[in-house]
Amino acid sequence: MKKIFAYLFLFLLLGAAIACWLVMASGTAFSEKSKYFVIEEGKTDKIAVTEMLERKYIIKRGAAFSALASGMGVWGKIKPGKYEVKHGESLLSIARMLKNGQQAQMKLVINKLRIKEDFARLVSRNFAPDSISVMNFLNSNDSLKAFNVDTSTVFTAIIPDTYTFYWSTPLQKIFQKLTDASNSFWNKNNRKQKAADIGFSPTQVYILASIVEEETNDDGDRAKIASVYINRINKNMALQACPTIKYAMKDFSLTRIYEKYLFNPSPYNTYRNKGLPPGPICTPNPKCIDIVLNAPKTDYLFFVAKADMSGFHHFSSTYAEHDKYAKEYQKALDEYMARKKQNAEDKAAE
Repeated sequence: MKKIFAYLFLFLLLGAAIACWLVMASGTAFSEKSKYFVIEEGKTDKIAVTEMLERKYIIKRGAAFSALASGMGVWGKIKPGKYEVKHGESLLSIARMLKNGQQAQMKLVINKLRIKEDFARLVSRNFAPDSISVMNFLNSNDSLKAFNVDTSTVFTAIIPDTYTFYWSTPLQKIFQKLTDASNSFWNKNNRKQKAADIGFSPTQVYILASIVEEETNDDGDRAKIASVYINRINKNMALQACPTIKYAMKDFSLTRIYEKYLFNPSPYNTYRNKGLPPGPICTPNPKCIDIVLNAPKTDYLFFVAKADMSGFHHFSSTYAEHDKYAKEYQKALDEYMARKKQNAEDKAAE
């Protein structure tokens, strides 16, 4: 009888050890550093979740996981969302994560965006809202009214940066966080007062910074270009900013603005329309916004790229001086385009 009890004890001990191993040892079925999975609305039950985790090779030993989760009361507490499992995690750890609703924090990295479709694709690629719902939101003044922007100025509420959200965060909450970050940005470093000092609102500074951002990558030239545009606005002159033509035509690959493009009827055509366009033409880097706010006081009214194709610009206060530099640049550009064409023809003939 003692032997029977001894064997039974050993059997139970072995069973406990196996059960402990099943739930405490690595329960992941992938070799990557980590994997994400999404639990959709209406698919939070035991069968749907377990099958999905096995089908996507998130876990191994699905039956053991299902039994463990049942014992822990997981199934009644799972929330839809996106979760992350790290390689080597135990089934117990995964079950606890689901029970506690510990969703993965997803990053929304915003750099330069030019059109609403860019933002819609970025959000839909990383979060639950699809691109259609994002576009509907961005194109609805009723939706945007709560954020003090409209369909033209909507991007002025976005300061390029890295933001974190849960995958299932509603679009309104995503935009609210972006708006809060924008408000915080303008409330720092005396930015609102600096805008007022040059006679602009924060929205107008943002729009101007978006144009300056697209003109050049050189911060020194950006400051002078900002001064040119501020001077033109103060003199009621047309901005005549080439980047606004690219935006009006929705063709950002243009390397040369021909005269025929200047007749585009878009309100973003700053050759036909005086003053700033109705909204930004991109989401400018915060540094570029500060460059506009701290633009030097100059008498420059014109600028043109240098004929040496260095990417830098000549700045002038008179049209006569500007015209001289502009003709030099046009000649150099014509020669460059001719060489480029000839090289392409020579290559095709080989």
